[in-house]
Amino acid sequence: MNNGRLLIIFTRNPIPGKVKTRLAAAIGDNKALEIYETLRSHTALITKSVNAKIALFFSDFIPTEDLLLTKESVARRQQGSDLGERMHHALSSGFATGARRIVLIGTDCHELSTEIIEEAFSALDHADTVIGPAKDGGFYLIGMKKAIPELFSEREWSNPDVLQESVDILLRLNISFKQLRELSDIDTLEDLKNSTLWSPCP
Repeated sequence: MNNGRLLIIFTRNPIPGKVKTRLAAAIGDNKALEIYETLRSHTALITKSVNAKIALFFSDFIPTEDLLLTKESVARRQQGSDLGERMHHALSSGFATGARRIVLIGTDCHELSTEIIEEAFSALDHADTVIGPAKDGGFYLIGMKKAIPELFSEREWSNPDVLQESVDILLRLNISFKQLRELSDIDTLEDLKNSTLWSPCP
């Protein structure tokens, strides 16, 4: 299993009206889907050479074909009533298969790179957890060497204090962690305008 490394990728099934809903409210469902597919293509590009086994967790169903699917990757469906439960289930299932170091990412960060993902895995050689802070107050990456249920249960995930609350939990549990560089997710029109993907109509 590539030295016990597992990269989990959370992705939504690319369906108009079900992806990037905040962005879609400003630019329409079809354009939002186009942006999301660009983000997913970027994710496929930067993860194909990562030294880890890859597990894809889809939001609604497991497709027969998808731009993220490869012969080497495995596909699963996310399980849980909220994002925290879904992440905890995915991580726990990864450890159950024998993974010793797991990094979980989404498909919203166009600034994420192969090097940063590899940096996250390397950080787990010296710390119990690793977090990639997002500029909106959340995180674009979480990694760990063992399951930490307290980090995912009874949390409100749509607020700007997610990162700080996560750090507070780790400190309270005396779990060592490393923070990576801060990056931007693309969830809103403002995020898009601040990214390299922005190309306003003439």
